[in-house]
Amino acid sequence: MKYNVLIGGAAGLGIDTISILVEKILKRKGFFIYSNKDYMSRVRGGHNFIQVRFGTEPIYSHWPELDVIIALDKETVEFHAERLCAAGVIICDESLKIEYSRTVKAPLAQMAAEVKNPRALGSAAAGALLKIFGQNLELVKEVFIEKFERETAESNYHAFQLGYEYAPKYFEISAANKDSHILINGNAAIAMGALAGGVSFYASYPMTPATSIMTQLSMRQDDTGIVVEQVEDEISAINMALGASYAGVRAMTGTSGGGFALMVEALSLQGAMELPLVVVNSQRPGPSTGIATRTEQSDLDFVLTAGHGEFPRMVLAVRNPEDAFYQTARALNIADQYQVLVIILTDQYLADAAQTIEPFDYSRISIDRYFAEAKDIQGERYKRYMPTESGVSPRIIPGKIAGAVVLSDSHEHNEYGHISESAEIRTAMMNKRMKKLELLAQEIQEPEYFGVEKPDMLLLGWGSMQGPMREAVELLMQEGKPVGALVFGDLYPLPTKLLKKYAGTAKKLINIEQNFTGQLAKLIRQETGIFMNDSILNYNGRQLDSYTICSRLKKEVL
Repeated sequence: MKYNVLIGGAAGLGIDTISILVEKILKRKGFFIYSNKDYMSRVRGGHNFIQVRFGTEPIYSHWPELDVIIALDKETVEFHAERLCAAGVIICDESLKIEYSRTVKAPLAQMAAEVKNPRALGSAAAGALLKIFGQNLELVKEVFIEKFERETAESNYHAFQLGYEYAPKYFEISAANKDSHILINGNAAIAMGALAGGVSFYASYPMTPATSIMTQLSMRQDDTGIVVEQVEDEISAINMALGASYAGVRAMTGTSGGGFALMVEALSLQGAMELPLVVVNSQRPGPSTGIATRTEQSDLDFVLTAGHGEFPRMVLAVRNPEDAFYQTARALNIADQYQVLVIILTDQYLADAAQTIEPFDYSRISIDRYFAEAKDIQGERYKRYMPTESGVSPRIIPGKIAGAVVLSDSHEHNEYGHISESAEIRTAMMNKRMKKLELLAQEIQEPEYFGVEKPDMLLLGWGSMQGPMREAVELLMQEGKPVGALVFGDLYPLPTKLLKKYAGTAKKLINIEQNFTGQLAKLIRQETGIFMNDSILNYNGRQLDSYTICSRLKKEVL
């Protein structure tokens, strides 16, 4: 059984704090958690909400129907009451004029005043929520001690107890599992993966929804010894990362679509200099500023060819927090080994969505550096761009080997790094660089598959659509429909083995994407000649959920 809670109100009313408390308490009690955020681009006012889904089985996505609404303002009820299930409950302060049959109108503000902490109103609401779901107070106080300073923790916990005592019990929930998971969102997982993968330098300019990657890394500078630089713009960010990479440092940068657009010239600089670089693009709706705090998957076409001229790159999309951790570490190794650009695609939905997952297995992570040694270049001038059978030239750290000068230039150059306009050298350098695509093709991972072995209908998606599509397949299979889904992580070079296998047996191919033009479908058609029969596309800034996917498939396709 799974339950869904929505916490809503204007920015500044503390819905984040309530959500954190609720998520941590439920996790401590052994429940699986999935939460996602919907917030406006403003500091105060507007309508924001967070959805927390929990249960005794793993959860991979959000869900439209609600069991409980914590309404910090009247607008929350007006916007979301119609989503309540038949047994749904609203929790609000007694001052709100709300007419709904199952409403717990608690004196939340009065409770906060009683503990002499006006901001504890949200804790009182969280206490009422816990009682409504029939849970006891075991393990709760520890959450407040960890979250707040001593006096604040005491007043908030007291308010929580008052809310708990006031509310009735509406739901009977079976015992949960042992608390053996971690709860983490996509951006935090990217940051942890970067640290596990040996990143030493991260430069970025704040841009929603990528900013929290920088925040997470900056919080750990003292413990890890990395350098995190908040710079004046995205052009500086990527150029500083390239400079660090030239010096032998494992470097990254991150941004969203508009910031990535500013980085484009420097992407080509990477292509010419052949420096390892990982760039995270956390997507949001465009064009231009678009909707700064919402989600979309509309930058795939852009990142596949961003930059003038032709140069090799790898593009991958992270699918969930667990995948984000391991793929970020992998991206750093691939960039280093082949001296290429690796672009990681994520989006606002995944960036902010928190999920309970298995603890990270650091034994699966290695930090693989690829530097030439003095014995490899003795007896000759150092050839930074020496032609090799693989296309990967020997790389050294500037200043580490006596007499070896590391020349890098944005112009076309010869094997030593000197500028050249020779047609023969130009052809040789292009051939050398583009050979790396063959190596990258050997590194690609096949998409994740869910469903029956011989599906009549094959769904195709990428990145953050993994969770909703996984649950959609489960729902359709419960109805006896022979369906399967391929969810791509690696996008370029495009893996085709499983695609050709399942596309060869399926009667219908349907791409499911968060964009207007079906960008994955175009990439598949371009690389394989395989056409989709139908598309389920969404571009309203909000992520598709499994229920909506199933409904639209039945209405538009089946």
